[in-house]
Formats: sequence, structure tokens, C-alpha cells
Amino acid sequence: MKQKITLIFIVLMMANFLMAQRHATERIIANPLNLSYRFQTEGVCRREAADPVIVLFNGNYYLFASHSSGYWYSENLKDWNYIKTKTLKTVENWAPAVFVYKDAIYHLSMGDKRIYKSTNPEADQWEVVGDAPDKYGDPAFFQDNDGRVYLYYGCSDSNPIQGVEVDPENGFKVVGQEADLIPHNAERLGWEVFGDKNEIYDKKGWNEAPCITRQGDYYYLQYAAPGTEFTSYCTGIYVSKSPLGPYQCMPGAPFSIKPGGFITGAGHGHPFKDHYGNDWYVGTMIVAGKDHYERRIGIFPAYYKSGIAHAITDYTDFPFILPDKKVDFSKVDLSAGMNLLSYGRSMKASSSFPNYGVENATDENIKTIWSAATGKQREWLQMDLGRPMEVSALQICFADEGFQTYRRDRDVPIYQYVVEYSADGTQWKLMVDRSDNTQDQIYELIPLEKSVQARFVRVRNTKDFQVGRFSIADMRLFGKAKGKKPEVVSNFKVKRNDDRRRIAFSWDKVSSASGYVIRWGTEPGKLGNAAMVHDNEAEFGFFDRDLSYYVTIEAFGDIGKGKCTLPIKIN
Repeated sequence: MKQKITLIFIVLMMANFLMAQRHATERIIANPLNLSYRFQTEGVCRREAADPVIVLFNGNYYLFASHSSGYWYSENLKDWNYIKTKTLKTVENWAPAVFVYKDAIYHLSMGDKRIYKSTNPEADQWEVVGDAPDKYGDPAFFQDNDGRVYLYYGCSDSNPIQGVEVDPENGFKVVGQEADLIPHNAERLGWEVFGDKNEIYDKKGWNEAPCITRQGDYYYLQYAAPGTEFTSYCTGIYVSKSPLGPYQCMPGAPFSIKPGGFITGAGHGHPFKDHYGNDWYVGTMIVAGKDHYERRIGIFPAYYKSGIAHAITDYTDFPFILPDKKVDFSKVDLSAGMNLLSYGRSMKASSSFPNYGVENATDENIKTIWSAATGKQREWLQMDLGRPMEVSALQICFADEGFQTYRRDRDVPIYQYVVEYSADGTQWKLMVDRSDNTQDQIYELIPLEKSVQARFVRVRNTKDFQVGRFSIADMRLFGKAKGKKPEVVSNFKVKRNDDRRRIAFSWDKVSSASGYVIRWGTEPGKLGNAAMVHDNEAEFGFFDRDLSYYVTIEAFGDIGKGKCTLPIKIN
């Protein structure tokens, strides 16, 4: 009898474990968000969504972005449903300002006076309830704890970020005087300097997209710089104890920055809370391959503590787990425990269009693309991992190369494909079947119900495209490889330039590493920002001229992450 009870207990424990595993798998995502990014209606054929705001309303998350013909809603931050609106007439404008006030959502966009209200956005029911002066660039609403509402705005290479109180009970009329809140200060703050590497000094950077959140006694005013097309696009931050200031630049700023990895950028966005009260930041991420306004959307866990705040961007384009409870993001690692297996692997394909070689599909760079010569079913792309590895998830990031389509056309590419794996490159087994896919999605992260051992992985097109080519930005595989984790990085050297906004780094390569993460902050235990690189040297120009920093570096690879170095102080 005792043995029977023990066996039943073990079976129940295993069932609970498997259920928890499946529940966690259902909550795994990676940036950028897997949305139905719309094609723009003019100019170069490309998808775009940017300047996002997420609000939690009546149990759903609602996501608004510029020029998207509509908006999205989700119950879980992973699976998004698109609403092509007919009643929100300003949805094609730039920079939506959205907030929840007294059981309704309000919407204002840049360059239009109309303020819309909805109590049922899922049914696309919107009405005009007020006007705002159309001078407000990149507007954002904020409701304080006392119920008072403020409007923040600014989108300029010279004018300051400003704010003013408004009265939502009286058509959002202005109350009192507007206040200048954040001046341009590129002479001190490197992240405000124009350019991919903050290296263009003869042109002013743009300070734009203010938004605000309050935690305790502190108001955190975030703004984007230096320009939406750059890999350096980030979110600076100032702090005050009053909604209209005075504000001081936060030590350790920016708030969010992501200058490396598969996709870069963590600019123009908005803070929001999830179902459990956890803080997040939804931001604009950068492709800028076909056009400098080619952008995507990502979400980042965030924290605010006694005047210090950061969004966590490192490894967020790797699989991570959405929490199902309240957690402290400054202490809890959301990683799904999967390593990047695909970087720099040997590739071959059925064909390649000129200048779109197979090496582009494993370089962890969303800007570079492999494209087959056609869009026919026979096209395929194959990876050799070099040795058997445990594959737990994959993300085939499609690139829309050669298409000439717009969101309203019938020719939006719906990708249909299968992914197969093999031990010898001859005998193949099915890993993923999307041959009947009907969804417009190009960044689907697919966690496998059960990991597979594979050396070779192949994706095959199963649909004939009459226009456009079968093309992939990166074929990304995640899981585990056998071996020792990377060693601690040695000979880590840091040099601050005469221009103190710029710091150069170098180190010895670690043999089992495919990349490195440099972290920095103004105190040894508060290294809130990070940059991912794949080489063994880097130089960044986004530092505060007047502050000292502490920096560390860690190596990562297909076997796992190495330990961080001890912090080095930079005076």
C-alpha cells in the first residue's frame, strides 16, 4: 500500500512538473514582438511599426503604434490580435498618446487636434471628445496619483521637452503655464549625439517622445534620442519630485539602450504595467535596412527604485519567459535558459540572389538578408551546427525581399514552410510544420514541446510567391550544446577618450564564446545598462561626460554564459 501511495505521489509530481513546463513554454517570447507589421502605403516597400504605447484596459493589453491602420490587443503580451479600425480616424498619424482615464481609453496623435475616447476598443468604438492644439509634437498623457492629468510633448533638434496640465473633464483644456523640462545637452550627454555610433557632430540630434511614470515620490521623465533610424536610438531619463519639475538627469542614464544584438534600439516608447503590477517599457527597435523609418516594436522589463530606473535590454532578443506573478526585475532573470546556437554557422541554400548570400542568415543582424533567387516552393536554406546540439526553440525571421505590396493589398506575404532536422544531412525528420500557416507573422518564436538532437537544420519554402523572393534575415536556433561554459574574459582594457563621452574597450577572445555583454553604471552594484558585441573590441559614444563609470564584461556562447569580470572603474 505504501509503495502504491509513493508511486501515485511520484506520478502527480511529474504531472505537475510537466504542466508547469508547458505553462512556462506558452509564456516564452523574444523581441521584436511577433506582430502583423503592416506594409507602408508609399515609398520603399517595407513593413513598419514604431512609437508604441501599451495600456492595460478591461483585462486586455492594447498596443498602438504610428501608421498602422489600426491597433492590436492581447491577453498575455505574446499573442496579438489586430483591429483594422474604421472609427479611430487619426490612427494613420505619428506618435500616438494613449492613456486610461475613468474607465475609458483616450487617444491623441501628433499633428491632429482630435482627442478620441473608447469604452469598447475591442469592438472598434471611438468618438471625438476634445481638441488639443496641434503644435504638440510626440505627445504623451500622464495621470498623477491625485487624479490630475498632464500632457508632455517635444520633437525637435533644438526645442526643449515641455509639459503642461490639462483638464480631461473640460475637453482637455490647458490649465496653467507650460513648463520647459529637458533642454538639449549633447555637449555633455553622448546619447544625444547624432549617428549610429553617436559620431556625427555637425548635425544636431533629436530629443523627442517624452513619457512619464511615477513610483513613490519620484517622477521619471523619459525621452528618446538621437534619431529613430540609428542603432544608438535610446531612451534618456530625468528625475524630479514634481510632475512639472525641475528635472535632473538621472545618474546612470540612459533608461533603455540596446546598441547590439540581432535587433537594436530601445527608443520612442512608453512605460506600462502588466496584470501583476510588474513594470515594462515598450519601445521602438530599428531595422533601417530598406528605409530609415523601417522599425519594429519590443518590450523590456523595467524597474524604478529611489530615483534610479532602467529597462533591461540585454538578451531580450533571446527567448525569455513572461512572468505570471509579481517579481523584482532588478533581481529576477527572465531568461528561458536557451543559448544561441546559430551564430556564424556554415550555411548552404537552394539558390542565392546576388548580394544576398547565405552568410547573412547567421550573422545576428536584422539588417542583412539571405534571399533565394525566387519565391518558389523549391527554395531552401540549410544550417550545419558543426556537431550535434540540443535544439529547444527556433525563430525564422523573414525579410520580405522583392515584394511590392501594401497593407491594404491582397499580396501581403503569408509564409508557409517546414523546418526539418538531421544527424547526417541525408535523413531528415520534421521539426516544425507551418505549411498551412494563415497568419501574417515574420518573427514567430517557436519553442519545441520536446527538444531534439540535431546537427543539420533546414527550412523549406512550401508556397509559390508570384511576386517576391523567399528571404530570411536570420535563421535563429536556441538550445544547448555540450562542453564547458566560456571562461572569464581576460585582459579587459578600458580607455576613456579625450572626448569623455566616448569609451573604447578591448579584450582577449574567449575560444568558446560567440559574443560578449558589456555592462556599465555609476556604482559597482548598479550596472543597469548593457551592450552586446560579437567582436573583441568596441567603442561607444553614449556616455555622460561628467560621470565616472563602473564596467564589467561577460562572454556567452552555445554552451552558456561565463562569469562577469570584476567591475573596473572609469574616472
